[in-house]
Amino acid sequence: MEALQRPAVLILGAGAVGLSLAGRLRGAATVYAACRPAHADAILERGLIMEGIWGTGTVDGITPVTGPKEVPPGVDFVIITAKGTDSRAICEEYAGLLRDRPVASLQNGIGNEDIIARYTDIVIGGTVTTNFSVVGPGHVRVSSESAPMRFGVWSGDGGAAAALDGLIGVIRSAGIPVEADDDIRSGKWTKALLNIAVNPICALLAAPVGAAADENVRETVSGLIRETFAVAGAEGVRLPWATADDYLAHLFGVQVPDFAAVYPSMYYDLRRGRRTEIDLLNGYVARLGERHGIETPHNRCIAGLVRYAEAHPQTP
Repeated sequence: MEALQRPAVLILGAGAVGLSLAGRLRGAATVYAACRPAHADAILERGLIMEGIWGTGTVDGITPVTGPKEVPPGVDFVIITAKGTDSRAICEEYAGLLRDRPVASLQNGIGNEDIIARYTDIVIGGTVTTNFSVVGPGHVRVSSESAPMRFGVWSGDGGAAAALDGLIGVIRSAGIPVEADDDIRSGKWTKALLNIAVNPICALLAAPVGAAADENVRETVSGLIRETFAVAGAEGVRLPWATADDYLAHLFGVQVPDFAAVYPSMYYDLRRGRRTEIDLLNGYVARLGERHGIETPHNRCIAGLVRYAEAHPQTP
């Protein structure tokens, strides 16, 4: 009887983040994970292997799924961890299960929640700064955790607050540090600032993050951020820094040095011929700027260059 009372969670797009979350949540919930066949086969054969700060060992009882027909109707929460470029497709595929259920996004970029809101009334935005990686099929590692997960109501009716409390309760019961965020829009934009500033430029230059501080690049980075602050202000988003210059001081003084040797994920996307998340970063800023009558030439230019690079992959 106790098992029947456990909340049921469906994780869509379970790669490094989603599988790690599935493994941890298994102690507090019934977990279904929509993942790639290689992961699904490995999990069915011998369970999910986890290592790192969230525990080391094999987690049994996770149910991998390959389509909506394999998910029972009694799911309580849906968490989307898919890459932002897949948001629309995965929402369309699982539309029947999303309807009338609280759906949370733990995805990079800004704009995923707007897509999800077309499929359900209650949308919960989330941020995570934990370091997840895939070691192999059905095998994940959680290396570090720099801050708690944060979730907040993005859109929804009177039941949204209760849904948020319920989701946070399940995650906290699993031993994952998590906090409610009264202004999750600010949280999503704040996390996206670094990606907007350095990811596309470093991807196009095939250079690590440290290149953003080069005197030949710095002015372009500054332009991207100043435009982003103007658009965020028009959207009513309150960022932790009062001005773009305040954030730029933090970017060049703290963030770029901290990640100087790291190549952004967008660099690897272009190298592997994959779609990038440019339209959830600089492209998103440019679209909103047009809506508000704000010029965004730096973001528009960078987004166009990345789209060109996506369409014309270079042979290694």
